[in-house]
Amino acid sequence: MKRAIFQLGTLLMLACISTATRAMDNLPDGVQLHGFASQSLISTDHNNFFGQTQDSASLGFTELGANISWRINPKVQMSAQAISRRAGETDNGTPRLDYATLDLTAYADETSRYGLYLGKIKNPYGLYNETRDVAFARPSILLPQSIYFDRLRNFSLASPGISLYSQNRLAVGDLSMQISAVRPNASDEESERTFLGKSQPGSIDSKTSYIGRLLLEPDNSRLKLALTGVQINAQYQPGGGDALQAGVIDFRSWILSAQYNAENWVLTSEYARRRIVETGFGPFFLNGTTYGTSYYVQGAYTLSPRWSVLARYDYSVADDADKDGIKFQSKSGLPAYSRFAQDWTAGVTYNASRSWQLRGEYHHVDGTFWLPYGDNTNPASTARYWNMWLLQAAYRF
Repeated sequence: MKRAIFQLGTLLMLACISTATRAMDNLPDGVQLHGFASQSLISTDHNNFFGQTQDSASLGFTELGANISWRINPKVQMSAQAISRRAGETDNGTPRLDYATLDLTAYADETSRYGLYLGKIKNPYGLYNETRDVAFARPSILLPQSIYFDRLRNFSLASPGISLYSQNRLAVGDLSMQISAVRPNASDEESERTFLGKSQPGSIDSKTSYIGRLLLEPDNSRLKLALTGVQINAQYQPGGGDALQAGVIDFRSWILSAQYNAENWVLTSEYARRRIVETGFGPFFLNGTTYGTSYYVQGAYTLSPRWSVLARYDYSVADDADKDGIKFQSKSGLPAYSRFAQDWTAGVTYNASRSWQLRGEYHHVDGTFWLPYGDNTNPASTARYWNMWLLQAAYRF
């Protein structure tokens, strides 16, 4: 029944995309309509990723979406996006509103612009978060999981709130700043397992949280330098018969980002430092403060107008004081390798046209730190070393 409902929803959204494509020439002035669809085939030799992929091939990763923007006047713009995303047990494909934003420009001239966003806004997080939902806007099928956890996409992509922004053209380059006060969605099971270790009877309620980013683009955007700061506040509400008490989660992170664009190649690296403070959960929880580190180094090279290749090394560790996870294993009984991950990635992209793209990707991974919990319900049955192969076809208009 779930598969039938998803297939029906997929057909309806594809029909809407097809209709919208034919109607684009008749849109009113100031209105833009775009859409996208992608289907991936995933296989792994161990563990599951976005479906039952171990020793099998799964079509469990599908993305469908359409977005619209309306420039009402030079100072007011509205934009929204609806999406249906199926990603194993982390996302069931139910259509939803991904974001809906009102952009109000308070002041603008030839060299600067100041304003604010209202609504469900995209979080200014690193270099790729705001464009991660469209396959064409990503450098690879999967973004580096050390920074952009796909199992926490619903938590990190967009949040209801308000955001102040500024854009200035300076002698050193274009400087943009965005500061947001938001309420992230931490109520889904993947977020709960990430912060609490496993599914609990209660729920996590996020409080007012803050995300800010400073982005400098000198030399006509050939170089991008960014600093992102995140503070997420949340409260755990115990459920019936819960062994945990009403604890508090304080998550903070700093991300340094750098990208250099040359004629035929792009070098990108991001480094994140995290601090998670969990207190008040009672004697049946590992209360305390944990510092973690994540980073990746990535290179992409354009072989021709249609072909490009990518290579990446991606590293993440949950606790800098326990990098091999041995202390965690002795306290929790869970695998030590669930606390770290090293991912060597190679990929190739073929742009058949402006609207069609094909990609292939290979991952060799040591560790399971970013594996989706829903696809791997028994951590003890996972494997430390595993390989993953992905193929993807993507369309946009």
